[in-house]
Amino acid sequence: MIEGYVDRESVAAGEVLDLHVSTDAEEFRVRFYRLGRELEYLGESEPRRGVFKAPPAHPDGVAGHAAPDVDWELPHFAFPVPEQWRPGVYLAHLVEGDERRAAGVPLLGDGDVEGFSREFFVVRPRQPGRHGRVLYKKSTFTRHAYNRSDGEGLPRDSSLYDSPVHQEGDAHRPRGHKVSLHRPGGVIDLAHWDAPFIAWLERCGYAVEYCTDLDLHEDPELLSPYDLLLSVGHDEYWSAAMRDHVAAHVAGGGNVAFLSANTCWWRIHVTDEGTAFVSDTDHHVDGVYPHLPATDLWWAAPPDGVGRPENAMTGVSFRNGGMWPGDWPGDRPTEGYTVQHADHWVFEGTGLRDGRDGSPADRLGAGTPLIGYECDGAAFVRDEHGVARASGVDGTPDSFLILGIYLLDPVNDDLHRFKWSHWNCPEREPAITSPRAATMGVHTTEGGGTVFTAGTVDWPVVCGREEDAGVVRVTRNVIDRLSRRG
Repeated sequence: MIEGYVDRESVAAGEVLDLHVSTDAEEFRVRFYRLGRELEYLGESEPRRGVFKAPPAHPDGVAGHAAPDVDWELPHFAFPVPEQWRPGVYLAHLVEGDERRAAGVPLLGDGDVEGFSREFFVVRPRQPGRHGRVLYKKSTFTRHAYNRSDGEGLPRDSSLYDSPVHQEGDAHRPRGHKVSLHRPGGVIDLAHWDAPFIAWLERCGYAVEYCTDLDLHEDPELLSPYDLLLSVGHDEYWSAAMRDHVAAHVAGGGNVAFLSANTCWWRIHVTDEGTAFVSDTDHHVDGVYPHLPATDLWWAAPPDGVGRPENAMTGVSFRNGGMWPGDWPGDRPTEGYTVQHADHWVFEGTGLRDGRDGSPADRLGAGTPLIGYECDGAAFVRDEHGVARASGVDGTPDSFLILGIYLLDPVNDDLHRFKWSHWNCPEREPAITSPRAATMGVHTTEGGGTVFTAGTVDWPVVCGREEDAGVVRVTRNVIDRLSRRG
């Protein structure tokens, strides 16, 4: 058995990567890979002496459960990061045993990113912006919220969703569910959303640099060297500082592409010197679900939430969309987005039609699982021509233009009591009367920054695997245009 985590999920080239590893083997080594157009093997560390440390017990006292809210304090090992390592997302594969046993463990291939005894980290350039003007934000806070810290054959229920730990707030600490970043866990999110999209970006020749949520939270100047910020996949948990820094970037003429959904649904409070966070969500507290009020819900007005709707930033909100439960992609619908405003630059070169010539409107991504498993939308009305236009009643910016829409059907309006084979949707304001709908669109701010939103978590998967030519071309149009200010 071997497992571990990084001390911090990003490091600059030439610095030291701190890994925390527990193993019952006498020794172990670490194999390093870079995610690119293929999984690139970079080399293996010298053997290190193995030390075993058991995970901290969960306060619920259930055998096998492990605590999600405290630092696991696994043994520390330092690994220098070569200065020549390029910006990117890297994989550390922990290999236990002596040299002979390790030699029997095959090198990982492109399909082997997901699995146990793996951890990822981001390598940043020493001079930000020198390699490229596009910054890819790896959604790390959301990863930690869902991380169960399972080992191979060892379910531990250690997450914000499985046996969460809730703390009462006071003058010294925020109220909410607490999650430590210093726990081992799988890389299923990296394998599903990031690996295929990063491979596609590199096949297309895009020069991209990378950061984590914590980088964006801590550094007000992080975005200064970049023209375009990418939010990819499932990007649910945001701090106030993250929002402020993105807002300043866009107000200064910078651009954002949200190739994601369920985006900025919960506010978090970073604690423990950047090694944990707290979020007052609706998840279990003392056996009660839902736990309400969930005061870190971004859109809801105080005292029920923050009162700062996420769609003011993205143009869309999960409260106007929903989630389809089950396996990926499972039985979820595959109709895709109905195209609107086909003459917009986003659709250039796609050949897609919007029905204004009397023919049926085309559907972007039809036949693929583009929409879901979670999707976001904007409140809308139909004009005299049947075109969906953002109403703004939910706080979506006036300039938001709906370019694609998919009406969710069938719908269950109670997210806390799932119905299988339904779009399960959260509560929203009574003033919003439009149907739940996944929404793709774009808006421009007074400062000149442009924000594109895909409105669905699996956009980077369909694009990365090149399952739909229209999705690929739209993504290229967005990156090509928004990677240059103005």
